[in-house]
Amino acid sequence: MSKRWKIRPHGSNWGDFGPDDQLGRLNLLNEARVLEAVKEVRTGRNFCLSMPLNLPGGNAINPSRLPPELKPVIREGRIAFDGPARRDNPMQTDLLCDDAMLIHSQYSTQWDSFAHIGAMFDADSDGTPEHVYYNGFKVVSEETGEGLYGDIGAVNLGIQNMAESCVQGRGVMIDLRAHYGNERRAVGYDELMAIMKKDKVEVAEGDLVCFHTGFADCIVEEAKTANPEPVGAVCTVLNGDDSCLLNWISESGLAALISDNVAVEQSSSVAREMTTPGPVLPLHEHCLFKIGVPLGELWHLSELATWLRENQRTRFLLTAPPLRMPGAVGSPATPVATV
Repeated sequence: MSKRWKIRPHGSNWGDFGPDDQLGRLNLLNEARVLEAVKEVRTGRNFCLSMPLNLPGGNAINPSRLPPELKPVIREGRIAFDGPARRDNPMQTDLLCDDAMLIHSQYSTQWDSFAHIGAMFDADSDGTPEHVYYNGFKVVSEETGEGLYGDIGAVNLGIQNMAESCVQGRGVMIDLRAHYGNERRAVGYDELMAIMKKDKVEVAEGDLVCFHTGFADCIVEEAKTANPEPVGAVCTVLNGDDSCLLNWISESGLAALISDNVAVEQSSSVAREMTTPGPVLPLHEHCLFKIGVPLGELWHLSELATWLRENQRTRFLLTAPPLRMPGAVGSPATPVATV
């Protein structure tokens, strides 16, 4: 048992991958499973699963997350963009461009790390709930205060752990949009099992499971209009309140949950009235806090989902590391599917 905790949350896998583990179910993406995933490559065709990182545009989806800023680097007081090197030496023929980005790590296509969501939980069994994250870790050092902003990010469970694992394995597509179109609907366990049976989708231990809802496609299409408007509450979401669904996530052994919508689950629950203590986003708590399943959000899955359905396939090779930024709680990603 870890020195960090005496008891673990009900239904969690804390300690199952070792007392100091920070990868959770990504541990399942071993060499054998990568080789199995490679067998899904039959045509060599690639699909980019990222939206342009300046979408969804504005901050209507999340008021605290702002679009990226792209600026030129200033070199010796002058803009270093399309700048002739002969400024320094008349014999040099080069032209130079250099820029900088300020980006909110979870604005667009992204990964959530385990440092993104924790819970108030009495891990040391002293009767007082405390700030705890996956596998009993703290993200702020009680001794030094490191991890509070002003210092660098989370002292544990940062996104760099995911990046170092490479996040490559077998992707599995569950195409909710093919069954529900753009209808706003919270999909629970029974509906999900019926869809998987109808589409002959199998999820095995270590799979990276993708849910296509069409939400990101709506964002991309709206951005093409002359006067784009925020995309409202459309397309399917998972019902995080369905305990049978959460149990399936645990028992299936899947390594990651990915969707093209805002939060995988029904994020409108942020505004709901709560009469008893509990998580605002129960699927987030279950995956990120309890069982170490990272969440991918706002991926662009429509082109891949269409191709898979047309070719009567549901599986593919998925390569999707985040940025290797120590201490970050989330990261932009440019995932690649290969079929």
